[in-house]
Amino acid sequence: MRKTDTSCPALIVLLGPTGVGKTELSLYLAEQLQAEIISSDSRQIYKEIPIGTAAPSKEQLKRVRHHFVGSLSIFDYYNAAQYEQDVLKLLQESFQARNIMLLSGGSMMYIDAICKGIDDIPTVDNETRKSVIDRYQEKGLEYLRSELRLLDPEYYKIVDPKNPKRIMHALEICYMTGRTYTSFRTQSAKARPFRIVKIGLTRPREELYAQINQRVETMMQEGLLEEAQKVYPYKHLNSLNTVGYKELFKYFDGEWNLPFAIEKIKQNTRIYSRKQMTWFKRDEAITWFHPEQTEDILRFIRQRL
Repeated sequence: MRKTDTSCPALIVLLGPTGVGKTELSLYLAEQLQAEIISSDSRQIYKEIPIGTAAPSKEQLKRVRHHFVGSLSIFDYYNAAQYEQDVLKLLQESFQARNIMLLSGGSMMYIDAICKGIDDIPTVDNETRKSVIDRYQEKGLEYLRSELRLLDPEYYKIVDPKNPKRIMHALEICYMTGRTYTSFRTQSAKARPFRIVKIGLTRPREELYAQINQRVETMMQEGLLEEAQKVYPYKHLNSLNTVGYKELFKYFDGEWNLPFAIEKIKQNTRIYSRKQMTWFKRDEAITWFHPEQTEDILRFIRQRL
């Protein structure tokens, strides 16, 4: 067994692709370890969309105290850098009372923000942010991509060309500082005053896809269509630029019929799960388990505490 400093508090990180089974396992582990749960899901943080983000139910929230679930509105601006600051503050306070906290979710940037840190990129002022949003609304994403290619060709090569949030943020930095966004991205991990134990959950692809498909059907039965209808007037918000809502918005717009929209939700969720696994597989610090290896996971954690 590896010798560790047991006086140093520990953050257990439970991660994996969407639909793999993190929620129920996180509850069990938190109860066994007497820990609280910090969500690392960038959409479960919005209170208006619990069904489509598979947020913990009221009953699950009663079992274990959760943080960053339903704590913001879809109208609030929030990003990984703010999340890093908020979670580190919470951990500093929580570790005064307990020695273990559990971070659970699948948002890659949010997890990396806590485990590795966000680069010290300047905070964008409201005037610059509004200017970029106005450009996006008036001229579209293709125009912003052209701007980014001109101002920061290095970042342009690696950014997701279909992700307006990433492109807009990079342009905000370019406009505000006169420097490239790339020049602020050092990619160096920051030291943390706590130990980090990473647990990855995985399933065979066919099994995971079946889980995802069934979860979408369950969401529809639980009222996803009605939930999406309520937020449809605000479909332009970045908080709603996510799988489940984008497809139903196309149904409301009359572009797709409902069965096709549901199939697209399933398909796009499966695609997203592959992106998550590609990202996570780069991290050699993650130890992988099947979600049903409950006792093996608990034993592994306790060996490292």
